[in-house]
Amino acid sequence: MADVAKAAGVSHQTVSRVLNEHPNVRAETRDRVLKAIDRLGYRRNMVARALVTRHSRTLGVVSFDTILYGPASTVYGIEQAARDAGYFVSIVSLRTIDRAGVRDAIDYLTEQGVDGIVVVAPQRSAASALEDLPRGIPVVAVEGGHGGAAPVICVDQAEGARLATAHLLDFGHETVWHVRGPQDWLEAEGRIEGWEAALTAAGREIPDVLSGDWSPRSGYEAGKRLAAMADEVSAVFVANDQMALGVLRAFTEEGVRVPDQISVVGFDDIPESEFFSPPLTTVRQDFGAVGRHSIDVLLKQIEAEGRGETERFVVPPDLVVRASSAPRNS
Repeated sequence: MADVAKAAGVSHQTVSRVLNEHPNVRAETRDRVLKAIDRLGYRRNMVARALVTRHSRTLGVVSFDTILYGPASTVYGIEQAARDAGYFVSIVSLRTIDRAGVRDAIDYLTEQGVDGIVVVAPQRSAASALEDLPRGIPVVAVEGGHGGAAPVICVDQAEGARLATAHLLDFGHETVWHVRGPQDWLEAEGRIEGWEAALTAAGREIPDVLSGDWSPRSGYEAGKRLAAMADEVSAVFVANDQMALGVLRAFTEEGVRVPDQISVVGFDDIPESEFFSPPLTTVRQDFGAVGRHSIDVLLKQIEAEGRGETERFVVPPDLVVRASSAPRNS
C-alpha cells in the first residue's frame, strides 16, 4: 500500500479510502490511485485484512458429494449469491450426511476462519446435527427441517406436491399415484405430505406409494409396476424429474401412451425436462432465491456478531405445465 501511495503521490490513508470505496475521495485522486494499483499489480493481503477487521470475507458451505440436480443447484445458488455479496466460498463436501460428519465439517470451517456457514441439510440425519451447534459462529440451514438452533431457508416442498396433485385432479383424474423419494429425505417427506393433503381435501382415495431413490432406474422399475396396472392408473406424480424420466421410458416400452392413457408430473424442472418425450409437466424450485435468502440471513447474523432468531423462510414453488399431463379420457 505504501508503494501505491508513493506512485500516486497520496497518503496510504487515501489508498485505503479508495480501496474501501469511501465517498470522500475526489474522482481525480481515485483515478490516480487506481491507475497506480493497476500499474504495480497491487493485491490486497486478505490475511492481514482479516486480522484487522476480524472478518475473512469467506463463507463456508457444508454439503455432500452428489450429482443430484436439487442439492447441486442449491450449492450453486448459494455460491453465486455469496459472490454477489463480495464473499468467497469454501465448500466441504461430505460423502455421507450424518451428525458426526456435519459437526466435523463445521469445526473444520470454523478453524479456517470463515465468517459464517451454510449447511445444506436435505436429510433428516443432517438436520439433526443442527440441534447442537457450536457457539460463536453464524450458521444457516438450507432445507434442514425446523433447524433447531439455526435459521432455515427452504422451498415449500408440500405446496409443490399439492400443486402437482391438484393439477392432475383438476384434469378429471379420480386419484393420483405417487413415486416417492428415499427414506430420510426431508424433501421426499414434504412431497408425500402435499400429495396426501391434496387427495384428502378432494375426498379421493390415497393409493399405495411406490418407492424410489431419486434415480431414473428406480423410476423405471416403478413405471413397470404402474404399467401393469394401466387399467386402474390414469395419473402419476413422481417426486423428481430423473425418476419421471425412468417412468416415461417404462411406459414407452410397455405401450402405455402419455398423456393419452396416463398423465405424468415430475418435480424440480431440470434443464432436460422440457426435452423429454413428451415434455414433462413439473414443479420448479427457485434455487437462486434459496441462495440469496440464505446469504442475506447469514450476513445479518455476521453483522450482528452472533446468531439471530431461528426464523424459517419458505420459498414458493411454481408448476410448469407441459405436454405430459392432460384431461382424463372418458
